Amino acid sequence: MDFNQISERMIRAIKLDDRLFEEVEHDESATLQAALVVVISSVAAGVGTMHKAGIAGVFLSTAVALAAWYIWAYVVYFIGVKLMPEPNTESNPGELLRTIGFSSAPGIFRLFGFLPQIGNLIVLISSIWMIVAMIKAVKSALDYTNIMRAVGVVLVGWFAQLAVVILIAAIFGLFR
Repeated sequence: MDFNQISERMIRAIKLDDRLFEEVEHDESATLQAALVVVISSVAAGVGTMHKAGIAGVFLSTAVALAAWYIWAYVVYFIGVKLMPEPNTESNPGELLRTIGFSSAPGIFRLFGFLPQIGNLIVLISSIWMIVAMIKAVKSALDYTNIMRAVGVVLVGWFAQLAVVILIAAIFGLFR
């Protein structure tokens, strides 16, 4: 695996580079890279909250993030391709796994969630940044011309993914 290419692609995703999302959409070898980006982002989030959740939280957040990424990609595929396609929409789950995976790159800043006074703000900003990147990723993967359609698909997918995360958290007793 080319770590220079992954880091360069992550930087481009953080910069919200539309060409990056088109590039990884068509690069079938980038699926493993996208998974690694999800892992890096979720580990950063886990480390950023380790003062609250401990080391187990790092592992759990990574597992949940990988599951959520996979589920979200398939939910977005179903919504975007089957329910809300544009005339030129043509995609597959692999394209969405790759583009959505790279859209989690801004999540690396969640590493700083432990900082007093500003940690929560950094987490909030990086989470919004990730959603913006996701919208760009979905627009690219689904060949949408209308950004608002991509916003709609992402929001519906986000709520579905959130329901799954809450269910997993409930199963593991995180709501005690």
